[in-house]
Amino acid sequence: MPSFDIVSEVNQVEVRNAVDQANREISTRFDFKGSDARVEYDGKALTLFGDDEFKLKQVTDILIAKFAKRQVDIRALDYGTMEKISGSKVKQVVTVRTGVAQELAKKIVKLVKDSKLKVQAAIQGDAVRVSGTKRDDLQSAIALVKKSISDYPLQYQNFRD
Repeated sequence: MPSFDIVSEVNQVEVRNAVDQANREISTRFDFKGSDARVEYDGKALTLFGDDEFKLKQVTDILIAKFAKRQVDIRALDYGTMEKISGSKVKQVVTVRTGVAQELAKKIVKLVKDSKLKVQAAIQGDAVRVSGTKRDDLQSAIALVKKSISDYPLQYQNFRD
């Protein structure tokens, strides 16, 4: 029975490279001279540091530009609240979302079931498996999900006949 998986993944190597490039640019820019601005990455979340809110916004802009150059989808970033550290220094935690969240998976399953296509959708961990009898139905399901969900980066993998 033909099937495919709907997943949400980010290339961790490209994320690390983009963070390294952003830190390199921050260290060489004149407007960041003597500043404590930087980006740290621990594998799951990015922590942005800045001397004030304006510098933090500049660090965010640099990081987004580096992600765009490396084809990392910025829709996978979930920005936390800005926190004051000491004095006027601030930091912000940005989570890199991987895997389809439970509420999004339920929304995808409901969308596929309500579409009257002859396919079944099931949640499997942090992915959604869609299976059906015809390839054309599966391709219609991919088109439907692509059209309906645009605020979250989704990939379609393991297309099998």
